[in-house]
Amino acid sequence: MSHGRTPPSGKVLAGLALTALGVVYGDIGTSPLYALKECFNGPNGVVLTRDNVLGVLSLVFWSLNFVISFKYIAIVLQADNRGEGGILALLALARPRGSNVGRGLVMFGLFGAALLYGDGVITPAISVLSAVEGLHVATPALDRWVIPLTIGILSGLFLMQRRGTAGVGAVFGPITFVWFLSIAAIGINGIVGYPGVVRALNPYYAFAFAFTHGWRTLLVLGSVFLVVTGGEALYADMGHFGKRPIRLAWFALVLPALMLNYLGQGALLLRHPEAVGNPFFNLVPNAVLYEMVAIATAAAIVASQALISGAFSLTQQAIQLGFMPRMRLVHTSSTEFGQIYMPGVNGALWIACVALVLAFKSSDRLAATYGVAVTGTMLITSVLFAVVARNRWNWSWWRVIPITGAFLVVDTAFAGANLVKFVQGGWFPLAAGSLLYLLMSTWRRGRQQVTAILTETALPLDLFVPDMARRKPHRVPGVAVFMTSIPDVAPAVLLHHLKHNKVLHEKVILMTVTAQEIPQVPEADRVQLAARGEGFYQVTAHYGFMETPNVPAILAAVTERMRDPGAARAPSTGLHEVSFFLGRETLIVASRHHGAPRAQGAMWGWRARLFGVMQRNAQSATAFFGLPPNRVIELGAQIQV
Repeated sequence: MSHGRTPPSGKVLAGLALTALGVVYGDIGTSPLYALKECFNGPNGVVLTRDNVLGVLSLVFWSLNFVISFKYIAIVLQADNRGEGGILALLALARPRGSNVGRGLVMFGLFGAALLYGDGVITPAISVLSAVEGLHVATPALDRWVIPLTIGILSGLFLMQRRGTAGVGAVFGPITFVWFLSIAAIGINGIVGYPGVVRALNPYYAFAFAFTHGWRTLLVLGSVFLVVTGGEALYADMGHFGKRPIRLAWFALVLPALMLNYLGQGALLLRHPEAVGNPFFNLVPNAVLYEMVAIATAAAIVASQALISGAFSLTQQAIQLGFMPRMRLVHTSSTEFGQIYMPGVNGALWIACVALVLAFKSSDRLAATYGVAVTGTMLITSVLFAVVARNRWNWSWWRVIPITGAFLVVDTAFAGANLVKFVQGGWFPLAAGSLLYLLMSTWRRGRQQVTAILTETALPLDLFVPDMARRKPHRVPGVAVFMTSIPDVAPAVLLHHLKHNKVLHEKVILMTVTAQEIPQVPEADRVQLAARGEGFYQVTAHYGFMETPNVPAILAAVTERMRDPGAARAPSTGLHEVSFFLGRETLIVASRHHGAPRAQGAMWGWRARLFGVMQRNAQSATAFFGLPPNRVIELGAQIQV
């Protein structure tokens, strides 16, 4: 669980904790804008009474401490994949290779990752809309500007992505720091007016609320859950900051500020029940209301940015692990690792966010969509964590069952509470997650099928190289690099080239780029080089799921290795002397007669056609691998699926 990194301390620790505020806690930090309001409004809200306010606040306090403080901060953060967190990193740790159980875990974890995209769409929409709605509290005359302003802010945010987040990232922490201090201050102001509200910290009021309301407690839990959304983001961003800064920021500032604000809102409701329409902004003194709207909007933008960047990182991981087709990826910083921009993902998120705002028109209605996706991902995280704890860390069953069993009980209760909101809007994140799961699982299945077909028709190098020694085809000066996903074989593109052109270069490099189930591969382990005879060299390059392959850099590493007297003899050349050969597969969906059985592992016709559409729209291998376009030759092949 530890990977040799020295834990930060002193000023470094404080600086990382400050920076983590914006990225890690932006989502959960904006929950006070809408969470408590939803507990007393809408179809699932409860009547505003003293006992109900104390009961709901008690549920809020203990939910924050169980889900965030205990589950994620104390336990789940231990499950790091060489320092990286998130559901795909956890999946890479959990799955055993080559078993039905492993395949089942992959599908399970894949669905959890797909659900995170629903969260990535809803968070920007509800955070910015809730913040701008503060204008209605200031003066109802501005009500008609709420939707246009929200769409304008969201559009500007997504438009800004192409410029990178380096400049904005520098102020993420300070903005969120000011936000937490502000909500704590107005919370204290509310508590002073009704100090008795602090009794809600006693768990008695949570149990009394549940006993009084019975099954209706489940409905309220769907709104209470809004206070813990952001737990998965906390885990996913662990690799950027480490465990200690995340824990320090939570216990030193985030948790106290959140609870002070929730208690302050509760105290306000006990004194002025008419403030139930928007207890957060009604708690703000009139003298600083416009300033608080501005701070809230800035905090919402920070929270949204963190989720958007998270969607980019999640997509990059999915591509590297073979769950998504290649997409255009732009590195927006030459110095900061992980700052990327994906135009396709950015455009899809923008369209979905604007559509949500136009469809639901208020944070009250939009809150009904929130939570379903997050609870599903949290539940799947608990299952995968149990597998890692048992199989990777060799925890005994008496330790695994109580801890993960408690996780599953709470996760299941929250999931059931949020499913009640299905008709009111909870269907959206489930639909979005199901669509993403279909696309990811289709791509994975299709690539496995294509690889199996190519493997069957490939010629092993142990047979091909001796055959070249006997046949002695005409060799021309230069170096040819043949990209292949299958090592130790002569790829189809090489065989086609030899068959039709009747010629080979003097030096032939067969290059395979593989994705490892670790975040980053050490440079010393990046490239493996083997001379196979007759001018053939096999190069295998290893990349982690947080890295982007770069074939020119691989060739540079090969050249560097060539200078080592102990390394296998390899060609030394520049890119201007290299020809890159790529294979382009054209998929043909086999027609099947009605009632005819499918071949084992084959996809249904509609799914094969979907895979074909994804294949045609994937980014070209030339662009993805960073190849010089004027040095690339593509040869096509037809594959029946």
